[in-house]
Amino acid sequence: MAIFVVDSNFFIQAHRFTYPLDVAKGFWGKIKKMADAGTIISIDKVKYELYNKNDHLEKWCKANLPKDFFKDTSKVISEYGRVSAWAISKNGHYLTKAINEFLDADEADAFLIAYCLADPKSRFIVTYETGAPQKTSKIKIPDCCDALNVKYMNTIEMFRELNETF
Repeated sequence: MAIFVVDSNFFIQAHRFTYPLDVAKGFWGKIKKMADAGTIISIDKVKYELYNKNDHLEKWCKANLPKDFFKDTSKVISEYGRVSAWAISKNGHYLTKAINEFLDADEADAFLIAYCLADPKSRFIVTYETGAPQKTSKIKIPDCCDALNVKYMNTIEMFRELNETF
């Protein structure tokens, strides 16, 4: 069974720009249903990014996501090592600041990739990020995923993959 591991921007961009909580109730109902079924999950680092704002989105997540929605990334440390090694190997391209930010223990991106790298046949990242391999100031999720053969997609691609509508 495919598991879709969502980035913090999956929630943030939806809430702020395309599917506001007060307008797109069908979208948020679908997200709750998918979370309850275990079709979508996320990781502890994303939880920290979402739960530090004290806003409507944080309140919605606390009220609607299952208690086990955010998975523990301490179990994917060896995979995180592979992600780190890739990032460090790119020090001739990326600025030191970009590598340090990507590998910061409080940042979710590298851990999302590591979590999916632990089971690449059934875990897929869902993010609004797009690749920018020529950029030197920030490592983007798709660029690392491409290098490590981790699958990723955006929200609409996920819905299409699942034949879901709302």
